[in-house]
Amino acid sequence: MTPIGTFVSHAVVLDRDDIDTDQIIPARFLTTTGRSRLGEAVFADWRYDETGALRSDFPLNQSLRDAAILIAGRNFGCGSSREHAVWALQGYGLRAIISTKFADIFRTNALGNGLLPISLDDDAFHVVLGLCQRDPETQLEVSLSAQTLTTPAGDRFEFPIDPFAKHCLLHGTDALGYLLAAEDDITRYEETPAMYTEART
Repeated sequence: MTPIGTFVSHAVVLDRDDIDTDQIIPARFLTTTGRSRLGEAVFADWRYDETGALRSDFPLNQSLRDAAILIAGRNFGCGSSREHAVWALQGYGLRAIISTKFADIFRTNALGNGLLPISLDDDAFHVVLGLCQRDPETQLEVSLSAQTLTTPAGDRFEFPIDPFAKHCLLHGTDALGYLLAAEDDITRYEETPAMYTEART
């Protein structure tokens, strides 16, 4: 995974509540276990018309293509537990999602795959939302180490994150990678005679 530290980006605004994983990546695209080209299918039923042409009125088709942040409504990622939803968002180029609330399973999948879910309170969210709606070229700064989102005006909003997930994202690894990196320490611990002595007492 690519480490997430501090980055600056434009944001795509998709101001809808209860965006579920079937809208993020429709079920017909779940026949693959890989991530290749899933970005082309993200929000497929909203992005494309019946002929396969891009809909000009859909935000992801209007916004700057290099945007790495999505601003979405409340309860983002509800529905099924498919990891493909996270993969598709990343395939589009997104590194962070801003909302007031994420579905628990989606949040877990996002953190485990290197996508940062940024939860803001209602007041902070509407400041950021309004700013990006008024000026789509607004650039936001995300700092995972400081756990802050900063606007060009200098408004800084904090967001929560699990400490272990934060460590993994900062180092570009997942839970398995974290364990494998500690393999030598684990081996030394297992080979320590005191361990077996204590186990017998």
